[in-house]
Order: sequence, then structure tokens, then C-alpha cells
Amino acid sequence: MAEWNIHTLETPAEMAAVETLQRLVWPGSKTDVIPAHMLLAVVHNGGLALGAFVEDCLVGISFGFPGFYPTPDGPRLKHHSHVLGVHPDWNGKGIGFALKRAQWQMVRKQGIDRITWTYDPLMSRNAHLNISKLGTVCNTYLRSEYGEMRDGLNADLPSDRFQVDWWLNTRRVEQRLSLRSRPTLTLDHYRTAGATFIEARTSLGPAPFPPDESSPLVGSLVLVEIPTDFLALKAADLPLALAWRIYTRQVFEAAFASGYLVTDFVHNEGRGFYILTHGESTIQGD
Repeated sequence: MAEWNIHTLETPAEMAAVETLQRLVWPGSKTDVIPAHMLLAVVHNGGLALGAFVEDCLVGISFGFPGFYPTPDGPRLKHHSHVLGVHPDWNGKGIGFALKRAQWQMVRKQGIDRITWTYDPLMSRNAHLNISKLGTVCNTYLRSEYGEMRDGLNADLPSDRFQVDWWLNTRRVEQRLSLRSRPTLTLDHYRTAGATFIEARTSLGPAPFPPDESSPLVGSLVLVEIPTDFLALKAADLPLALAWRIYTRQVFEAAFASGYLVTDFVHNEGRGFYILTHGESTIQGD
């Protein structure tokens, strides 16, 4: 049995607890907290807020709302997931995955087949959850999506984001959420497959540096390395963190313009790599 339970959030008292949890997860800026009255207005008009509770204590939240995206046949309904947060004392225990799985179940019942959200592409833990475990894909890079952010996690850097697409009814997503283990691919698997590697420079100091210049994107399978602990790197060396932001912005914008799609994230040998595929290329078959 899980140590927590998940249910929808709909009352003023529950939303007050969501305010408090936001301040713990994203400290340093009271003005960036979504207020309880706004949360209530959204969930009472088609939005969805889910909470993970340990006994009576709220330790995790997800929050989103309906939106539209353009298609050749006109606007189509989607769900946009705006917040996913877990109490610092409960990180790494699977609560984020459980909240997303509950969101997947409930949004499908609404007849919606796509959820989008954004995250910082330099956050390897989020990449592992969003891309590897949940099965989202990405070909959209958003520069400074939220302007200047003031919370402790995001201050002092451009708020660039990946927008990921979670296609809820695909075999890919259903397999990732089935709770059955999937084959573990290592960097050696990709080397054997002849993938192109775009690697950090690791001989210049304790933290990895981005390459001197953008390497050409060649081949149907490309691996792009990012730091494994970007928050620690940022705390130790803000100019280096900014260099990583600008470098990865250039790489991913060029990749997406050339038709590449982020389809996986691999953490292996103490390093983290995005997997970019072109066309139908993959070594996982999903």
C-alpha cells in the first residue's frame, strides 16, 4: 500500500493548504503563489486540482485547467497542467508520478486526449519524470516563457521552458503508466546504435561546461547532455548556469526546427542525456 492517498481538492480549506505547500516547494516569492480564490474559481469551472495526503497533511499537488490548441479543423480541447509540486521532505518517493497518473485517469474520463505542461529543460530530475517515466514528447522550446521569475528556484535566469505533449491514449504512454518495468537502456546501447553524442566538457573544473560551440545535428538519433544537478551548479556558478541556458536554447531550437523530437531521457554513468529522434527512429519501439 502507498503511504499516501490522492483525491480532488475543492474546498477553501484545501486551497489554503495548497498555498502553504507552494511556498515550501517554490520558496522566496510570496507574489508568485497561486492564491486560493483563483484555485477555487478554476476547479469550480472545469479545472482539476489533486492532492496527495499523508494522514491529514498535504504533501503533493497537481493543478491544471482546460485549454485549446489549433488544428487544421479548428480549435481542439486539451488540458494544461500548470503546477506539480511535492513537499521537500517527500521528494523521490513517487508522489509526483502518482499524481500525474491520477491526472491521466481523470482527464481521459473527460474525453480529452492531450495534456501539455512546461518545465525547465535543464532540470534533469524533471526530465526523467516527464520524458522517461510518463512518456511525454517535446518539440517546442519557449524562450523566457514566464518573464522574470522571483522564486528561489527560478530567479536570475531566463525562464526558458520545454512544452511537453502527453498523448494520453497512445501505446507509448499506456506502457509507461502500466507500472510494469520497462527495459533499461544505457549509453552503451546508444553508442552501439550509432547515435550522435553532444557531450559536456568535464575537464575544466568540478562542474560540467557546455561545448565550445553547437555541434551539428546529424543522424536520426542524437543524445544531448545536460548537467545532472543544475540547481547546485547554479548556486555555485551563476555565469556557468547562464552559459548552459544559452547553449541549450540554441541546440534545442535548432533541433526542433530541423524536425527532431525529444523522446526519452537517460541517466547513466553519472550523466544525463536527452534522446532526440528524427522521423520514426528509436531503439525502444515505442
